[in-house]
Amino acid sequence: MARKPRIEFEGGFYHVITRGNQKQKIFRDEQDFLKYLKILGDYKERYGFSLYAYVLMQNHVHLLMQMGEIPLSKILQGINQCYTMYFNRRYRTVGHLFQGRYKSILCDKDEYLLTLVRYLHYNPLRAKFARLPEEYRWSSHREYTNLARDRIVDTTLVLEIFADDLARARRLYRKYMEEEATVFNEDLYKTVDQRILGGEAFVDRVMRRTQKGLVRGRRRHEFRLADMATGIGRLWGIGLKELRNKGKKSKVMEGRKLLSLAARECGYKGREVAEFLRKDPAAVTGYLKDEKSLRDKLERLFLLMGENR
Repeated sequence: MARKPRIEFEGGFYHVITRGNQKQKIFRDEQDFLKYLKILGDYKERYGFSLYAYVLMQNHVHLLMQMGEIPLSKILQGINQCYTMYFNRRYRTVGHLFQGRYKSILCDKDEYLLTLVRYLHYNPLRAKFARLPEEYRWSSHREYTNLARDRIVDTTLVLEIFADDLARARRLYRKYMEEEATVFNEDLYKTVDQRILGGEAFVDRVMRRTQKGLVRGRRRHEFRLADMATGIGRLWGIGLKELRNKGKKSKVMEGRKLLSLAARECGYKGREVAEFLRKDPAAVTGYLKDEKSLRDKLERLFLLMGENR
């Protein structure tokens, strides 16, 4: 199955999970943890992203990040490469340290910021590495409670949710953390396209924003042409037979345009689409001219096909 393209844009708020290759340990002792945090802090200063929480476990890392102008992929590539070089030098190893593709979930910050911060800070407790969040040294919880010396996390936004006064905000944050944590597991990540965590209105906003920058061919052959035709039939009641016949009703013409646009997005050549629709290649070229007016429907088609896998 082809990999789905990441959803990345300035201002995006992400829960990032990066794991050791083949579940191997990426932190063996205190020096390793400290080195990773140093690299993370250096990249934060260099690229200007916001960091709201982190937790470093033996074989994986969780980060809550909000992007500035530099894309998430460039930041994570730099951090992982830099730490891998350090790790391989120190332990005289070679090859990939991190699993090839990190997981990034675009989240509704207004809805999930506090829940995600608590989820990250409870990771060591779920793994039986600590009984209380403050007992675990390698998470940002200690920054929120004023126990950490090195500060790389942007705690202000979260603490101001509790109170304007800093001391009171920290007390209320600790109380929030002491409450029984809401059940929060992988089920919560059964979201739209497995890439977005948020309600319908948030998903709509994300889709409207990303539709402006669809990159052709990024979903290369992720869906079959037959899948596209089936999706068009389900959403708009236009069957494959109608798409292939000689009729020129506006509804049918729009269906041909959508299939042609979706096929181009998946890297199919115009002649392949023409053969599938039993049309002249020149006609398919003409169908591709209305991308701007059909962006909303095009993304609805991709969402439907993704959900039906």
